[in-house]
Amino acid sequence: MQKHDIGWVVDQLFAGKFVRRAGWNGKGMHIYLDQGETITIGDGVYKGEKRTTEPHVCLYTAHGTHQPGWVCSQADLLATDWELAEQE
Repeated sequence: MQKHDIGWVVDQLFAGKFVRRAGWNGKGMHIYLDQGETITIGDGVYKGEKRTTEPHVCLYTAHGTHQPGWVCSQADLLATDWELAEQE
């Protein structure tokens, strides 16, 4: 399977694809571009108020949760083992 660099990753994210590092060992882990959304604050002083998020990269974790605001490490930035992930 062909592996790719971070420039390829950015192109795939903008195309709506899920991508991952071949070296990531967590089941199902991948990143994707979230185009932004409007959410309702669920607790605290601002409970019930609406907030709109800007587009951001999300990490789908090995625990089955979505972590918004993923930032690549130096290792991820320079890696050449990026590949498409299955879209679930």
